[in-house]
Amino acid sequence: MAAKPAFDPQLIISHEFPQSTYTYTERDAALYALGIGACSKDAVDDKELKYVYHEDGQQSIEVLPTFAALFSNGLMSSLAEIQGFEFDPRLLLHGQQHIEIYKPLPSNGCVRLLITLVLDCPPSAYSFIVFSASLTCSVFISTLLMQLVNKASVAGLHDKGKAAVIEIEILSYEKESGVLLCMNRSAVYLRGAGGFSQSSQPYSYTKYPSNQTVAYKIPKSQPFSVVEECTQPAQALLYRLSGDYNPLHSDPMIAETAGFSRPILHGLCTLGFAVRAIIKNICRGDQNMIKNISGRFLLHVYPGETLITEMWLDGLRVLYQVKVKERNRAVLSGVVTLNRLSSSL
Repeated sequence: MAAKPAFDPQLIISHEFPQSTYTYTERDAALYALGIGACSKDAVDDKELKYVYHEDGQQSIEVLPTFAALFSNGLMSSLAEIQGFEFDPRLLLHGQQHIEIYKPLPSNGCVRLLITLVLDCPPSAYSFIVFSASLTCSVFISTLLMQLVNKASVAGLHDKGKAAVIEIEILSYEKESGVLLCMNRSAVYLRGAGGFSQSSQPYSYTKYPSNQTVAYKIPKSQPFSVVEECTQPAQALLYRLSGDYNPLHSDPMIAETAGFSRPILHGLCTLGFAVRAIIKNICRGDQNMIKNISGRFLLHVYPGETLITEMWLDGLRVLYQVKVKERNRAVLSGVVTLNRLSSSL
């Protein structure tokens, strides 16, 4: 006999999220790059300095494709907006992330702001000039803000018995031009929210046919390339400045309550390290070769641990796996699709 549903899945998948805006500057893009380890080994790295500094006369810094993942930082509040969808946020796990890049991400934009100034002139202190006046003027100023419009929808919902998996898709458009820049699809594992199927067959919905989902298998052969990189003890404290302030990554007591010996690194930070390694070693530093990114989070990482990123070439696809050296455990796996291959490979 099927368990009584905790919520109506049809209401969940048909939920309409309000549009939201995301604003960032060049400083945010640079801070993010530092948060995922750019230039941590070499402050003048010729393949990574461009993410944090205007070198060789470039007009603006360049943006790493995984910066797009920040556009889904409001995911928790988006889930809380779904009427009738009850879950314990403390039991939420980020399971997978998929990013489609449709256009290279700009580091800033130009937004014109109308500023109205009101100047009040008090009476003059001099006895031979007695007056008071008010002057109002409006001026336009330009500021280097990049403004995006985010449109979110439920892309999948699955009953896993004791847990539910919900997929949220976010399309991000450049506000001024309306151009679609990227898409994020986040799969979130909600422990304790399953058991809502109304039949013996577990409920499963996805807006994507099976032939449009990313499938991969990590090879058992020797990797094409391997990168070893140490995270810093304060890596999570630096990465959280990019907008993910979940105390699990900074508060020892919260981390202990969740079952960890100390605060853990953000999964999207680990993903950033992996994709940065692919850009540097497979793309030869050209981040615009990245077409899409998929990652499955397998295990936590503690700040200060060493990440080993293994990469295999499969046509225009790069299969990758990230292991923690100190524990010899896989923590992340996935596939990155390229627009083209580097001629120097």
